[in-house]
Amino acid sequence: MQPYLSIENVSVAYDGTRVLTDVTLDVARGELVALLGSSGCGKTTLLRSIAGFVTPQAGRIRVDGRDITSLPPEKRGTAMMFQSYALWPHMTVAGNIGYGLRMRGASKEAIARRVDEMLSLLQMQGFGPRPVTQLSGGQRQRVALGRALAVDPKLLLLDEPMSNLDYKVRIELRHELRALQKRIGITAVYVTHDREEALTLADRIAVLDAGNVVQYGSPEAIFHQPASAFVAGFMGADNAIGLTRASDGRLVQSGQGEPVTAHFRSDVARIDAPGGAVGATDLHLAGEVIQTLYVGQGYRYRVRTDGADVWAHASHRIDEGAPVAVIVPRDALLLFPRAASAH
Repeated sequence: MQPYLSIENVSVAYDGTRVLTDVTLDVARGELVALLGSSGCGKTTLLRSIAGFVTPQAGRIRVDGRDITSLPPEKRGTAMMFQSYALWPHMTVAGNIGYGLRMRGASKEAIARRVDEMLSLLQMQGFGPRPVTQLSGGQRQRVALGRALAVDPKLLLLDEPMSNLDYKVRIELRHELRALQKRIGITAVYVTHDREEALTLADRIAVLDAGNVVQYGSPEAIFHQPASAFVAGFMGADNAIGLTRASDGRLVQSGQGEPVTAHFRSDVARIDAPGGAVGATDLHLAGEVIQTLYVGQGYRYRVRTDGADVWAHASHRIDEGAPVAVIVPRDALLLFPRAASAH
C-alpha cells in the first residue's frame, strides 16, 4: 500500500552544516507519527521541511502521491500548529479559527459554519465571541488546533504544541488530542522531546539523533526493543554498566568473554540487603547508597557500585551510606556491544 506521506532521502544543511542526513520515513493515512529527540537533533527541521519552510538540498517529499518538495507552504495542503500557538491577540476565538479560511477567500457563511463545527469538535461552544487574551493556556491550544483543522488540511503538523502548558493540563489535552485525531482520521506528524508524550500519542515513533533516524517503529518496539544504546538511554533505560558475557551466557562484572554494556531502567531494579537470595541469571551489583530521592510512591536511590553509579527503586527508606545489593532480572537487561554504548 502506498504511504500517505513519503519522505525519501531528505538532507538539509544550514551554512554548510548538515542538519538532516538522508532521512527516509513513510507515514500511513490516518496515522500519527511522533518525531522524538533531544534539542538540536533535527526533528523540527524535518517538520519544517514537510511544511515548506525549509528547502531540502536533496531528497523528495510526497503527500498522497503528489510531490510537494518544491511547493510553497500555502500550496502543500498542510497546516502547522506552533509551540507558541501564534494566535492573533486582537481577534476573537472565532476570528482566529476562521483566519485561514478568510485568507483562502471563503464566504462569511461558509466560515461561520466551519467555525461552529470546530467549536463543537473542540467542546468550546459559546467561546466564539471571546477575545483569545481571556483564555487559559489549554483553551488557547484548542483554538490553535481548531484554526489548523478548519482549513481541512491533508496533513496536520504539530511542533511541540503542549510544551508551554502545566503538567496536569498537558496530560488532559494529550488524551483529548489523541481521541480527536483518531475520530476525524487525520494524518499527523508531531514533534516532541518528551518520550512519555510520544509513547502516549503516537502510532509510530521516529527517534532522531544528530540528523539521522536511528529507530522507527511502534511505541512498544521502541520502548522494549531499542535498536541501540542511545535509544535505550533516551527511552529511560539510562542505567548503564559495563559487563562481560561469559561463554555460558552469564553476565559478570569481570572475567573472560564478550564485553557488553547493559542498560536498564531504575524501576526494574530492586534494592536488597547484601547477601540476600539472588536468581541464577539475575544481575547482582554490590554497592553503597549515595543519594536518596523521595518520589511519592517510594524512594529512588543512587547506588555506587564498582562498575558505575546506578539508580534503583525501593518502597522503604534506606540511609545514605548503607551497603546494599542492586538486583536486576536478566530479562530486564538491554545488552549492546561495548563500542556501541560510547554514543
